Amino acid sequence: MTHPFLDLPPLTAARFASIEDRVARLLDTRQDVVITQGEALLPLEGAIRSTAGPGTTALNVITGPYGQTFGDWLRDCGATVIDLAVPFHTAVTAEQIREAFAAHPSIDFVSLVHAEAATGNTNPVAEIGEVVRERGALFYVDAVASVGAEPVLPDAWGVDLCVIGAQKAMGGPAGVSAVSVSARAWARMAANPRAPRRSYLSLLDWKERWTDAGRKALPHAPAQLEMLALEACVERIEAAGLPTVMARHASAAAATRAGALALGGGLEPYVHEARDAAPVATTLRTPAGVDASELVARALAVDPSVPLAAGGGALAKEMIRVNHYGADATPEVVRASLAALGAAMRERGLDVNLDGVTGA
Repeated sequence: MTHPFLDLPPLTAARFASIEDRVARLLDTRQDVVITQGEALLPLEGAIRSTAGPGTTALNVITGPYGQTFGDWLRDCGATVIDLAVPFHTAVTAEQIREAFAAHPSIDFVSLVHAEAATGNTNPVAEIGEVVRERGALFYVDAVASVGAEPVLPDAWGVDLCVIGAQKAMGGPAGVSAVSVSARAWARMAANPRAPRRSYLSLLDWKERWTDAGRKALPHAPAQLEMLALEACVERIEAAGLPTVMARHASAAAATRAGALALGGGLEPYVHEARDAAPVATTLRTPAGVDASELVARALAVDPSVPLAAGGGALAKEMIRVNHYGADATPEVVRASLAALGAAMRERGLDVNLDGVTGA
């Protein structure tokens, strides 16, 4: 049996390095970029465990479920963690970060999710980065959902550890991810006796065996198909132009918010202010007494192709996610999603304006 995915020649170190370089250009960074061979949770956890320990005082910003996970990892590393939680319908502000530093001058690590696809908000990383730089803390950012949907600029924003994944706005594979690492972050890892070594979580192993060795020989067999898919999705973004790709996502988000309000029936944007809403996905609040997971199930019965999901955990009763990212960041997908929701709401007995969806 022959298949284009089978019997491929091995991925060379030079090809691997060239893909890293293209990802670095996508982020407009001169930092080291390491492409990790697994879903983005791998570098997200690896970066925290490499840089945090008992001497760390971390400010952990929680604007969704991933922020909660980062706090758990930091505590497991022995760090002192100060959680800054804000309501999921909004975003954190630079002033709140500044106030946290004033109340806890020992903070030397800040963890933040740029865009929370799970809750539909996005945080002002550029403004927060200015505050973090002033205080000299290490800045860790999860940009998995935001990259490709909005600017992600580690160097300009002073981000020391910027983790990205390709499976959302980039429209690529979930099986590989990447992290840009500043010189300060490498130094923090080298000084951390608890940093993972000889481990799949180890970034220092990649630095010593790959980056510092001149990227001549891969430390282990790469995830070949995922690497080729990552290369292809970066090529596609380059061909379209990153500003064009980001504009598609912004347009889809704006159309979803406007279309939900035009649909009526009590459906409304979950994130109150458009400036706080992530372009990668839009969350909607269901009318009082209407279970979001039930409504999504009805909508998917109408049109199984639309990218709808109920919120996770406790949010499953009140939140709907329209995941208009990657190939789904189009007016057609937005209209189809709202039409399916409208049909489900009408079936549920709610008064909706399905004609209003056509303008989304």
